[in-house]
Amino acid sequence: FSAEQEAQGLRKAMKGFGTDEDAIIEILTKLNVSQRQQVLITYKSSIGRDLIDDLKSELSGNFERVIVGMMTPTTMYDVHELRRAMKGAGTDEGCLIEILASRTNEEIRRINENIKLQYGHTLEEDIVSDTSSMFRRVLVSLATGNRDEGTYVDDALAQQDAQCLYEAGEKKWGTDEVQFMAILCTRNRYHLLRVFDAYRGIANKDITDSIKSEMSGDLEDALLAVVKCMRNKPAYFAERLYKSMKGLGTDDNTLIRVMVSRSEIDMLDIRREFLTMYGKSLYSFIKGDCSGDYRKVLLRLCGG
Repeated sequence: FSAEQEAQGLRKAMKGFGTDEDAIIEILTKLNVSQRQQVLITYKSSIGRDLIDDLKSELSGNFERVIVGMMTPTTMYDVHELRRAMKGAGTDEGCLIEILASRTNEEIRRINENIKLQYGHTLEEDIVSDTSSMFRRVLVSLATGNRDEGTYVDDALAQQDAQCLYEAGEKKWGTDEVQFMAILCTRNRYHLLRVFDAYRGIANKDITDSIKSEMSGDLEDALLAVVKCMRNKPAYFAERLYKSMKGLGTDDNTLIRVMVSRSEIDMLDIRREFLTMYGKSLYSFIKGDCSGDYRKVLLRLCGG
């Protein structure tokens, strides 16, 4: 890998009349995030121009968004997406839920630090001013990045938590959402998997079915996302991708975010889950749903 060579290659693809999009795709998709950051720095030092500015002026639409996303360091990409989800009129709740329910404590901690540095206020302040009621409380809880990340399972406590969830939902009239939040947003993954098993034994139904029947709207979506991420994170992302493309129209925000943010983390697992869940490959789905350079770059991120 030579940052100098790739930087010159990118400049060549954008210089003069017309842009060589294929060359840009070719260069950027074979590099990883940290190599792209080196190219960014080298581009500035050896060519004296800002690579992101050049890309933005040469490219457009969804294709531009994917390329700029790939050039953004992982944490900053999450930060930008969270900001986009909350600023202006209307909130992209799906984006907030997806990022906050799926990132590790360490990732959440870095997101918090960067938002503070970048914008001078906290992620929590943004969430509080942009959301309301119980949904707000769940997001605030997730945004602290304070989940137990150990592997210890206390069987008696798991049994007790399952009973607690049952009594907070199915068993009573109305729902005690705070109980759900307290357990689902703080316990470690292994403990929760045990809780879900115990819950099925007590309630005779899956925890996701109870959440669906007891909650609604954004709160329901948020708690379901937490359960799904605990059980199988790649399957959660496979479902996000599927829903972004199925039916009429494409939810490009979600499609781009998941493809860019997971491409180096668990894309192979996501592809495998996608095939298992929907009987079609993610590759063929993207192929049928997108077009042009946008499709080309997404297929390269998908791989295979």
